[in-house]
Amino acid sequence: MEQRITTEETAGERTRIGTRSGLGESAPRPDGTLKVTGEFAYSSDLWLEGMLWGATLRSPHPSAWIRSVDVGPALAMPGVFAVLTHEDVPGEKFHGLELRDQPVLAVDQVRYQGEPVAIVAADHPETARRAAAAIVVRYEEREAVTDPRRAVFDPSCPAVHPRGNLVRHQPVRVGRTFEAEVVVTGDYEVGMQDQAFLGPESGLAVPAEDGGVDLFVATQWLHVDQDQVAPCLGLPKEKVRLTLAGVGGAFGAREDLSMQVHASMLALRTGRPVKMVYGREESFFGHVHRHPARMRYEHGATADGRLVYVKAEILLDGGAYCSSTPAVVGNAASLGVGPYEVGNVWIDAYGVYTNNPPCGAMRGFGAVQACYAYESQMDRLAAACGLSPVEIRVRNAVSQGSRLATGQVIDSPAPLADMLAELAAMPLPPAPADEPDLRLLPGGVAQTTHGEGVRRGVGYGVGIKNICFSEGFDDYSTARVRVELAGDEPQVLVHTAAAEVGQGLVTVQAQIARTELGIARVTVAPADTAVGSAGSSSASRQSYVTGGAVKTACEAVRARLDALRAAHPELSLEEVLERFGPVEETREYRHRPTFPMDPVTGQGDSHTQLALCVHRAVVDVDVELGLVKVVELAAVQDVGRILNPSALEGQIHGGSAQGLGLALMEEIQVRDGRVRNPSFTDYLIPTILDMPPMRLSVLENPDPHAPYGLRGAGEPPTLSSTPAVAAAVRAATGLDLPRVPIRPEDIALSPVAG
Repeated sequence: MEQRITTEETAGERTRIGTRSGLGESAPRPDGTLKVTGEFAYSSDLWLEGMLWGATLRSPHPSAWIRSVDVGPALAMPGVFAVLTHEDVPGEKFHGLELRDQPVLAVDQVRYQGEPVAIVAADHPETARRAAAAIVVRYEEREAVTDPRRAVFDPSCPAVHPRGNLVRHQPVRVGRTFEAEVVVTGDYEVGMQDQAFLGPESGLAVPAEDGGVDLFVATQWLHVDQDQVAPCLGLPKEKVRLTLAGVGGAFGAREDLSMQVHASMLALRTGRPVKMVYGREESFFGHVHRHPARMRYEHGATADGRLVYVKAEILLDGGAYCSSTPAVVGNAASLGVGPYEVGNVWIDAYGVYTNNPPCGAMRGFGAVQACYAYESQMDRLAAACGLSPVEIRVRNAVSQGSRLATGQVIDSPAPLADMLAELAAMPLPPAPADEPDLRLLPGGVAQTTHGEGVRRGVGYGVGIKNICFSEGFDDYSTARVRVELAGDEPQVLVHTAAAEVGQGLVTVQAQIARTELGIARVTVAPADTAVGSAGSSSASRQSYVTGGAVKTACEAVRARLDALRAAHPELSLEEVLERFGPVEETREYRHRPTFPMDPVTGQGDSHTQLALCVHRAVVDVDVELGLVKVVELAAVQDVGRILNPSALEGQIHGGSAQGLGLALMEEIQVRDGRVRNPSFTDYLIPTILDMPPMRLSVLENPDPHAPYGLRGAGEPPTLSSTPAVAAAVRAATGLDLPRVPIRPEDIALSPVAG
């Protein structure tokens, strides 16, 4: 099952250019061609002789008691090898990222539509699905808690969990002045967004001779999977070995378990390899989503637009289980006023249990929801003070030395005012022609308009995002680096457990090794649990933390090689390796410590690094039909140092696309706890026809606390693109539009726009 990825030049090129494709170069991705041509092996492509297929029976109800489960009809079907329920879980019956509150298989009740109740192994995938459908479950439906406000504030509301419906309440309290010359208020809502990765949950569990299991799976965090799977299987961690299989996108949804425990249980029960692959509809039920949010904000300012205070209530619907809701709440609270200087803050952020689908990590989590609200407020404040959207932001922008609402000092470059000025100076796209290309108007290739009712708008958005894990989490990564002879030339082997989920991490690890060791030929070993943890591929942290680990391990290897060569100056590097053998070092890298937010005041240095991105959006809106065409996005982002220009550009484009999707089209429609659109037919994501041209300006102001001065770059563009697009639509229509995604009926059915 092993697949090694080697990144190298040809022998002639290595002789000529040495360490080309080191840091700062647009080194090609070794997996890029395979993915474009369809030859890359994803987790859903895994296959072993004699393997069985797994399938899951899921609850049709968002809230119900389980009165009985009859597996007999499924077991009686030819080709069925096992049917398991919660009674067959060999170890602990619950798992979870931050709180182990989620059952491996439902015990006596279900708390959301799609909760796993039973699993099946059969000799054909269709047989497995039919057997799962044949299981007879008798449910007793009960009232579903679907309103997050009622869940936390109404004492008569049923409890989703015995501990109640409140997951976390995080206040932020600063100052005492909550009166001002200009006051603007607003209620805002963000819908439930899906990560919409293209590769569904899948993997292969193989029973091992030692009684353990080898699991090949698409995930974001190998070691936390191991930490959760092993206790549920009743096995020591060393007997649950995970190897990263090809990942078809993640964006946070693969931090939680999906099929990992289920496939392993079936493999251990049957003694055969078991493969599980979710279909697209099941995928919508099989992973967490972005927390929908309801937010109430009040901003007070002086007459000339200087912020005096911000009040906010942020309500995040975590759905049926905890997942990463506590961290999402922490991010929303600590970053809830945005990158603005304000001396008085009163924030209450809540994470709530409901019987809606579970929500957890998604790109920019917690910060995305708050950003939409506080940026909408800044536009309202600009109008109330008679200022432009850019000027109101410049007047209140943070800079190095500013304090966040948590009291944390920004101790690295934060040139927000300059970034805004650069963004505003970028040329705007030309106005629509008198006889425009109809394909470029709202409605696109459908040609629903000839230009009548089309209005143009321009909007701005600013976001601030924490990088790496926060609030005292022991956030580190491990790297093993080995230099050896491969034939007659030196080779570097880099081994980490860091998950390549499409962001180009394999390439960056190789670039660091080339830069630090001056050796062109680099092999990146498959990520697995045979090396120490690298943490999660989330929080824009892998370049920072795993990059730091690879850098540190390379430095240790280089020091040993330098010592050997100093002791034997007559020997070349190749001769040193031939005589003394390979040189290998393993190192852990930790960023500087962070601290939990005070539970009463919210104060504390909770973040290790902060990143800024600003967006300008230009849109054309057909106000009669409610259709929106994003004409252009422009962005300015400070990344500290560019490691790979083309990969970085892709990250900014991709983050902007997801923000555009949240602004205009992406929402899981949930009614009474039931998902109404679990397909890519009805859950819409931006295509190449929806994504506009982008202008980018990337700044390099190094962070002195980070490896190479880099600043995590993957999440910030997702924050600021959403409010920029929404602001542009407001500018075009004159409508308030307090909710995203903005639907056609929000525009076309409004008397103001019409």
